[in-house]
Amino acid sequence: GPLLIQEHPDLFWGLVASMYIGNIMLLVLNMPLVPLFAQILKLPVHVLYPIIFGVSLVGVYSVSSSLFDVSLLMAFGLLGYLMRKLDYPTAPLILGLVLGDGMERALRQSLMMSQGDLSILVNRPISAVMLALAVLMLLLPLFGKMNRWRIQALEQSEGES
Repeated sequence: GPLLIQEHPDLFWGLVASMYIGNIMLLVLNMPLVPLFAQILKLPVHVLYPIIFGVSLVGVYSVSSSLFDVSLLMAFGLLGYLMRKLDYPTAPLILGLVLGDGMERALRQSLMMSQGDLSILVNRPISAVMLALAVLMLLLPLFGKMNRWRIQALEQSEGES
């Protein structure tokens, strides 16, 4: 708890010392292996991807011995592959998966504090501005597409006349 340093300083400083020793050992062991790691990155993709896939499968199964987790790994791998093939960015999906749970929890807590009143999200000027910017960022790509469609329609109508 919060009094760990005061009540058990020997445990705390032992933990800090072990982290220092671990970092030094990691440095000593990894520095000679840097050229090997660089050579691994030069492997062709058709060789490297199956190796990564196999290591991932073994890792996921060894953690929980669950075929559900393995199927989840394969489903997200397939989703990532399809997103790459269809030229969709994967970073927003990863950010959504990582940050989504905490944001949902914070939204739920805010709504419980306000007894379900959604105006809590825009009561303060900073939150209203941030929400408006988020909505604007969501709509900007749509405005750009609409503008391109309008320009194409104008060019087609001018070409016909």
